[in-house]
Formats: sequence, structure tokens, C-alpha cells
Amino acid sequence: MHNSSEILELVNEALAAMPLDRKPAGLYDPVRYVLSLGGKRIRPVLMLMAYEMYRDDITAIMPTALGIETYHNYTLLHDDVMDRADVRRGKPTVHRVWNDNTAILSGDAMLVLAYQLMGQTRGDMLRPVMELFTETALQIGEGQQYDMEFETRLDVGEDEYIEMIRLKTSVLLACALKLGAMQGGAPEADAQRLYDFGVNMGLAFQLQDDLLDVYGDFQTFGKRIGGDILEGKKTFMLINALRLADDRQRAELLRWLSTPTTAVPRQPEAPGQAAAPCDPQQKIAAVTAIYDAVGVRQLAEQKIASYFEAAQRCLDSVALSDDRKLPLRQLALSLIGRNS
Repeated sequence: MHNSSEILELVNEALAAMPLDRKPAGLYDPVRYVLSLGGKRIRPVLMLMAYEMYRDDITAIMPTALGIETYHNYTLLHDDVMDRADVRRGKPTVHRVWNDNTAILSGDAMLVLAYQLMGQTRGDMLRPVMELFTETALQIGEGQQYDMEFETRLDVGEDEYIEMIRLKTSVLLACALKLGAMQGGAPEADAQRLYDFGVNMGLAFQLQDDLLDVYGDFQTFGKRIGGDILEGKKTFMLINALRLADDRQRAELLRWLSTPTTAVPRQPEAPGQAAAPCDPQQKIAAVTAIYDAVGVRQLAEQKIASYFEAAQRCLDSVALSDDRKLPLRQLALSLIGRNS
């Protein structure tokens, strides 16, 4: 069996060999650019690992694996347009290198290419593969819509947030695992257990991302610390801080959320204008202090552990020997930053 690093290398080689030499270049150059930015390729790696738990010829389903990676990058391309993001994986985003219209159209082309790749599934599996993939794509759109709606709400509950990240993040990981298992000939019960494993791992991974945005180290996290605070994103941390805060803490938290930072171009003063911009690090420190006071770090760590343990139970219940499950277990441990 291959480990995750070996499978990642196979995926990268296959992505580099994808035939994207169609015309016009203005449509396909951004597609090549996005797919060349690298990343962990977690979704195709998970699919191929799940397949190899049952069969050894992992290259047989490489088109399906490339399809899910192409689809994932399509969602990132459109997300960057909606979020007005400047950087993705250390490089300028497509709409910055080209423009919004190009990003939207090239993203649409990536979606079609993803379905084209999925359509290369062998005949007897084509329908169930396409049904699961299509349902997952719809759920991801639903999750993105919830995420956008949460931007204007201060009353988002924890259950709502968990459902949003399940739809936006977890279901694609789960889909990748189940698609691999299905094509490998896994019993339906095992395929579903691997799906459930993916859902729980996805939730643990996203909650850990929320936690590391506040308490992580830039060198290991790879992103600006405190970005969610500066953007006022409704994360597990913020939602629970608002819930647990007393009246004074809540008022202070709301004041900081409504205070812009000096990263935003300052407009001329006007009567009744909102609070003047503050230093970004001042805002991050103040909000983090409230998080510390109400104990949301511990709450998040407990929730992450709960989902991770649920994922492990799902994997334990898969009716295979431990050695067949070991590569996937090791990858899960590495994703959540655990050694055992």
C-alpha cells in the first residue's frame, strides 16, 4: 500500500499531465494557474487511499480523483472572488492576476472539466458516483450560502455553524472517501462508515482552523494570525464568546467587532461616524483577551477532540484489518496535528 506522500506525488504528476491546451488560452490559462498552485491535495489523496483499502490498482480511478480536485479548486476560485481575496497559497488570486469576469468564467470551465473527469468512471459505477458527487456539489453551495448569510447576523448559533461547516467543508472530504471505497468494491456499510469518518474529520479540521487562527503560530499555520477576528467572521470561537460573555464583555466584544482597522482606507471624518480605525494587532489582542476570559479555547479543544474521536470510532468499525486502515489513520493524525 502507498502512504499519503506517495499518493500525493502520483496526484501531482497526473494533474501536471492533464490536457489543458484547448483554446482560447484566456479561458484555460487561469485553470492551469490554479491547478499549479499546489496544496495538500487532501481530497484526491483520501479518495485513492480509500480505494486502496480494497484494491491495489489506484491509477484506475485517477480521473475521478482529478475530478474532485478540479472541483475543489473551482470552489476556491469562486470563493476568492466573493471574498475579494488577494492571495491563495502564497500567490495572487485569479481575479487579481486577470479580472473578475475571467475568474468566474474559468471557474465555470473547471466545474465542467470536473464533471467530464467524473464521467470517466467505469460503466457499472458511473451512476452512483455521479449521484453522490452531484448531491455533494449541491450541499457545498448550500453551505456557502449559509456562510454568506451569517456575515450579517450576530445571533448565529453553534448548531447552525456546525451545519454550515459540515456542508461547506466536511461533505467533500466524506464524498472523496466514499467514492474511493465504492469504486474499490467496499460493502455499502463500510463505504458509509468511511463517509462518516470524513464528516467528523472535516469538522475537527475546520474547528482546529478556527482555533489556530487565534492561537496558532504563523510559521506553522501558514496564514496570518487573527485574520478571522479582523474580518469579523462567525467562527466557533466568536459564536461561543458572544454566548458566554457577560454584559460588559459582550458590549466590549461588539464594540471591537464594529471597529475598523487601519488596514481599511480611512474615509474623511463625518458627523456621527463610527469608531475611528484602530491598529489591527490591538483589535486582535483585545478580542483574544475576551476569548481567554470566557474560556472558548478550552471549549474548542474539547469539541475538536470529540469529533476526532468520533472519526476514529468510524474508522475502527470498518470491517478490514488494521494494516489496511493504517495509512488512512496516519493521515488523519497528521491532519489534526497528533502523533498518536
